[in-house]
Amino acid sequence: MATSSVSKGCFVFKPDFKKRKISVPIEEYFNKGKNESEDSKLRFETYQLIWQQMKYETEQLQEELNKNLFDSLIKFLQKCHSGFQNNSRDWGYQIKLREIPTAALILGVNVTDHDLTFRSLTETLQNNVTPYIVSLQARDCPDMKHFLQKMFSQLVDCCVDVESKEEEKDVQKKTHCSMDSLSSWYINVTQKTDPGKPGKKRNSSQCQPPPVVLILKDLESFTTKALQDFIIISSQHLHEFPLILIFGIATSPVIIHRLLPHAVSSLLCIEIFQSLSCKQHLTTVLDKLLLTTQFPFKLSEKVLQILTNIFLCYDFSIQNFIKGLQLSLLEHFYSQPLSVLCCNLSEAKRRITFLSDNQCENIRRLPSFRRYVEKQAAEKQVALLTNEKFLKEETQSLLENLHVYHTNYFLVLRCLHQFTSSLPKYPLGRQIRELYCTCLEKNVWDSEEYVSALQLLRMLAKDELMTILQKCFDILKSSSEKQLGGTAKRIEELLAQFQSPDEVKEEEDASGSQSKGLQKTDLYHLQKSLLEMRELRRSGKKQTKFEILREKVVSFIDNLVREYLLPPETQPLHEVVYFTAAHTLHQHLNAAPRMALHTALNNPYHYLKNEALKSEEGCIPNVAPDICIAYKLHLECSRLINLVDWSEAFATVVTAAEKMDANSITSEERNEVIHARFIRAVSELELLGFIKPTKRKTDHVARLTWGGC
Repeated sequence: MATSSVSKGCFVFKPDFKKRKISVPIEEYFNKGKNESEDSKLRFETYQLIWQQMKYETEQLQEELNKNLFDSLIKFLQKCHSGFQNNSRDWGYQIKLREIPTAALILGVNVTDHDLTFRSLTETLQNNVTPYIVSLQARDCPDMKHFLQKMFSQLVDCCVDVESKEEEKDVQKKTHCSMDSLSSWYINVTQKTDPGKPGKKRNSSQCQPPPVVLILKDLESFTTKALQDFIIISSQHLHEFPLILIFGIATSPVIIHRLLPHAVSSLLCIEIFQSLSCKQHLTTVLDKLLLTTQFPFKLSEKVLQILTNIFLCYDFSIQNFIKGLQLSLLEHFYSQPLSVLCCNLSEAKRRITFLSDNQCENIRRLPSFRRYVEKQAAEKQVALLTNEKFLKEETQSLLENLHVYHTNYFLVLRCLHQFTSSLPKYPLGRQIRELYCTCLEKNVWDSEEYVSALQLLRMLAKDELMTILQKCFDILKSSSEKQLGGTAKRIEELLAQFQSPDEVKEEEDASGSQSKGLQKTDLYHLQKSLLEMRELRRSGKKQTKFEILREKVVSFIDNLVREYLLPPETQPLHEVVYFTAAHTLHQHLNAAPRMALHTALNNPYHYLKNEALKSEEGCIPNVAPDICIAYKLHLECSRLINLVDWSEAFATVVTAAEKMDANSITSEERNEVIHARFIRAVSELELLGFIKPTKRKTDHVARLTWGGC
């Protein structure tokens, strides 16, 4: 850009705001390069719809799980608030008045979920207890001065009156923050507030000024001195500044006594509140999102195992698990063209009628569909491979069968879990997610754990069997689907047989005979009695009615499992709803930054996709970025790298095959430019941790990485 000025100077040219970068719609990313799909927009809309439904379900679930905890906290805060207003002159009460009411909120080690919990808690307290809510973190409060400043600034923001808020902000800048100034501010604000003026809904009496609730989100990270000083000073001002503390604790309540000596902790009136366990929360989320026919999207065994392993072995974070689930959903709709049919059954049937020829060919290419075609008669095979109309009708039927399969699958899975979750040593897992992963992986009846579980079921008592059967009956009856109506009727018949008078008598006789055979005795006689009982069973002793009924129940459950708990891979078109790309998900979630950095520096074409950067193995292209050239040269060096030799090698690579005009730039100036580029590349490598200066030789640097990464 030229100027008309003839004098030397610095000119600033503002960018043209009319030329703005055109943003690409998000749905366009669903097009894979040149292979654009005609329904990419529809797939993206379907993804958004399913994810919004899942997100809403998780939010509702979070509210339900937090409801009991928040209700208990609100009752505690309201009780403490009413205590502040009591003007009793009792000596014991006056002593207790100096104790700060404190709620120790045990949230668990899933620290990444704490922000969401505290956000919901703050909103709930503002609507029900007090508008004066302060949330502080340890990084903002290194000492008492910053502690009070942060607290005062947030209290001013909580002020309902906008004009007074601006005035208090000006006052805060001019005055030094102290507990006396906080108390004076609180008295002035509560006196100005009109009790009759309608405001936010609060359960406390309108004539009583609301308390100040201070939430310390990460108690373990607070400095001991700042926390002790604040508690001691606050306890002296409770009569004029009603303060209630909420400690956010990730470990255990013992941390309070480790941070605070007895003289300080005795100033706190502590009550402990325990949140729901992370594992229980995960089980509830899986039950609502995956173990249901409400959402058509499903995860394969390997994908679910990756997400649960990250949860159990790394962070215990429900939010990160849900983000991984969202990534799986997005990747499924991005990589699978037939995911357009991953919606509710009626909508999927409607979309099948509008499938294009390419989409019909995609259906024929599915491995599960090809296996299904091979099992059909010759005439039907020809029709499925040549007739588009017949293919669409068969696809509708197969998707309906897949829906029925999932309905029966989850009902029988829950029934099997009721039988196995109370067995000793939990051969099939204590949580339903463990049983679900086993059933997804293979035929569960072929595993040794399943055989062991059946053997343990054959030893259950009558009361235990009846309780489990009643739970299974309730599960089947609670379902709106009627596919397993005959199964519920059969369970009802078994329960009626157990409750018959003859069976009760037989059971008493059997239990009496067993008790006689297993009387209290020494080890030798006990072993002898057990061997005799085993020989009697082998010799064909007649079974009691209870034993016969118990065997019927075990056989009945075994038949249900073999009929309905088939792995998803056995179902045609399971690829439409199941996300199986475990390797892709693992790359995204379990990133290896060191290997990625080595790949980027050693082979920049891998990420930049510039054809000029392609090179043979061991060659260094001179058009590569400077840091890549310096990195590949440093891989050829030993533990100590001579900077002079490194610089000369760098200049040789950079100037190789260059065609530069001799009149445009002198050799000396060119060397200075190359030297500057080399210094910058070395500085970047040092910043990334590949090299470091060494005192052994001033013109050398030490190499820090080996093995090519």
